[in-house]
Amino acid sequence: MLDHTGIVVTDLAKARRFYDAIAKPLGLMTADNFEGSFLLGKGPSAYPYLWIGTLIPSYWVAGSRAGINQMHVAFRAASTQAVDEFYKAALEAGGRDNGRPGPREGVANYYGAFVLDPDGNNIEAAFRTA
Repeated sequence: MLDHTGIVVTDLAKARRFYDAIAKPLGLMTADNFEGSFLLGKGPSAYPYLWIGTLIPSYWVAGSRAGINQMHVAFRAASTQAVDEFYKAALEAGGRDNGRPGPREGVANYYGAFVLDPDGNNIEAAFRTA
């Protein structure tokens, strides 16, 4: 269903450290894209992917800037352990806690964790059982 999505960040090096750290527990990788951006996904040319960069998108309206509209991205994790590893890696790479790993109230068969990336975007890892 999803082809790609993207977020604009203020510091590409800081963002790259953060997304490099959370990629491994989620079975993902980062790949260089064009100058000023990189991709997060299953592979360098695999869809869907998350575009992350400092470039101003052509579709932005006047007055937009990184962090003005918080983005939420939830990544599918392979296990509760992967969610825990994601959370730990995110905090070690400069992320901030926005919801410790665990079951979520009101959602059956769901285990997730929320962190804020260096620009305040809400990044989640989620594991769902049958």
